[in-house]
Amino acid sequence: MSNVLLIEDDATIRTSLTRGLRDRGHAVSSASAALDGLRLAVEERPDLIVLDLGLPDLDGLDLLRMLRAVSRIPVIVATARDGDAEMVRLLDAGADDYVVKPFSAAQLDARIRAVLRRTGESRTDSSVTVGGLRVDPRTREASLDGAPLDLSPKEFDLLHYLAARPGEVITKRELLTHVWQIPYGGADKTVDVHLSWLRRKLGETSSEPRYLQTVRGVGVRLAAPA
Repeated sequence: MSNVLLIEDDATIRTSLTRGLRDRGHAVSSASAALDGLRLAVEERPDLIVLDLGLPDLDGLDLLRMLRAVSRIPVIVATARDGDAEMVRLLDAGADDYVVKPFSAAQLDARIRAVLRRTGESRTDSSVTVGGLRVDPRTREASLDGAPLDLSPKEFDLLHYLAARPGEVITKRELLTHVWQIPYGGADKTVDVHLSWLRRKLGETSSEPRYLQTVRGVGVRLAAPA
């Protein structure tokens, strides 16, 4: 069963789709306006969002961009516009798929299952190895050169997020969003403190890094020692 957030202002469509998706085994929450939908997306962290473009308080495309700024939750856009240029614009803005109105709950269910299969396959659920560092999200265990690391839950989450993206520079904003689930700034110090603790447990310092490398003014990346 997946948790689906439906953002749709038309009450008749919202009720019909909610009933149809629940009949097919999904748990469904809904919002009739963009900002309510954004709040629910942050608070509930659903498995997938179905987003109507014609919302009363904000254009759905703007909401899609806002969602992509704070979350990687898969989004299926529901639109009445079926031109190629419009579809390209939606996908470029961060949509994972789209359905053109009118559509049935059965069609939407098939799209949801396909998107969740695709995004699920891309998630890093297996162990990650970077140099002598090994991180296993299934057992929530990490080791360095074969020796286990004693990490707090948040230190583990931080290490795993970075290790799953080796060599990629990650901003503090992204870490706050995906590790701490804080959608907006204001807590950069939290990231700095946890990075300091993590460095200590990896046997390194900011002045003499091995795995955790600060990119000044941008963020931090985790990479195997040269």
